[in-house]
Amino acid sequence: MTTSDEDLARAAARGDRDAFSALLARRYDGLFGLCFRLTGNRATAEDLTQDICLALPGKLAGFRGDARVTTWLYRIAVNAAHDRRRRAATAARAAQGWGAVEINRRADAAAAHEARDWLAQAMACLSDELRDTLALVTDAGLSQAEAASVLGISPGTVAWRMSEIKRRLAAVREAEESA
Repeated sequence: MTTSDEDLARAAARGDRDAFSALLARRYDGLFGLCFRLTGNRATAEDLTQDICLALPGKLAGFRGDARVTTWLYRIAVNAAHDRRRRAATAARAAQGWGAVEINRRADAAAAHEARDWLAQAMACLSDELRDTLALVTDAGLSQAEAASVLGISPGTVAWRMSEIKRRLAAVREAEESA
């Protein structure tokens, strides 16, 4: 004699793991098939079916036996698919709202990356002394006095070097723009 789905559901609701396994083994393929029809995508249907199976032990306590287990289970699947669609639509609307922000963020990041690349290439044209000074003042964030201490030169020399660096980098930029 075969145990009915309803009896398996009631036993599973009381914590009978074997009954739960038997019920899942019996109804999993049908549940997956419905999820596939509801979503139209195999991977999404697999995820949805797994989500339902994970939530099923908690939901079994609400099974009253008024309807067949398959009817009850399919109602859970339809609700889960609707919830998933609503969440996806909400996420899409949110993404559209943030689209301009993301586009601007990416443009700013690209511009900053381009500026770093340009500066790295332009620094290659500088003498070692000028490059060291620029790195200490801009990259390391040292004051001119601190950079002077590190380099063992006067703060006035650091100020002159920074002025010379600005002049040379401006000339490199001008040459690029006129080319």
